[in-house]
Formats: sequence, C-alpha cells, structure tokens
Amino acid sequence: MYPEELKYTKTHEWASKGEDLVGVGITAFASEELSDIVYVELPSEGAKVVKGSPFAVLESVKAVSELYSPVSGEIREVNHRLEDEPELLNNDPYGEGWIVRIHPVEEAETEDLMDADGYSKFVEEEKGA
Repeated sequence: MYPEELKYTKTHEWASKGEDLVGVGITAFASEELSDIVYVELPSEGAKVVKGSPFAVLESVKAVSELYSPVSGEIREVNHRLEDEPELLNNDPYGEGWIVRIHPVEEAETEDLMDADGYSKFVEEEKGA
C-alpha cells in the first residue's frame, strides 16, 4: 500500500534517500486524514532543519498541521508548485506532491525511520486506537 523504497515517520511524513538529498513529503494516509489541502506554508531554500522539528505548515478544510523533518540538514529544494497547487499533496503525495529535498547532516538518520511494512502496521494501530 505504501511505496517500499521510502522510509516513514510516526508523524506521517515520508523520506526518500537519494544520492545526496533526502526527499520529503506526506503519506497518502496523512493526505486522506487531512482531506482537501488548501494552503501550504513552505520553508525557504537554505533553511536549516532539525530532525523531529517543524519545517512547514499545511492547511486543509479540516485542520492546520505542522510537518516534521525526518532528518537534520539544509533545505536545498522546495516544491514551489504547491503554493499554487496544494491539491498535489492529495492527488500525488509520493510524486508531484513532494515538499522539500534536504541535504542531510547525517546520512544514517534515515535508518531509524519505519519501512513500508512497519508504517502500514503503525497506521493500522493508529486507526484502531
């Protein structure tokens, strides 16, 4: 159900480890829970982020939610399309709906994130709670 090549956080962000950048977005579960996303407050390129700290804000018809960085580092790329097309987060959260790409301080930080199976089990537990 969730892409196998990605890693996942307990706050429903995904991370894709590239050669020197980590792509970050929200999971399909998060986009479904938020419903229609209408606004995205994006960070600036060059901003420093700390693993587990907020780096962006999403506003949906249901709620306002902070996004938390899965790694520490520097934001190198921001998906500015989301400013005009926040619905990409609902329509294609793992593709065109990516949010930022971070140059990580520590490559190993993604290793403690959940794999697709672990995240799937986590979501099922959360739904049942």
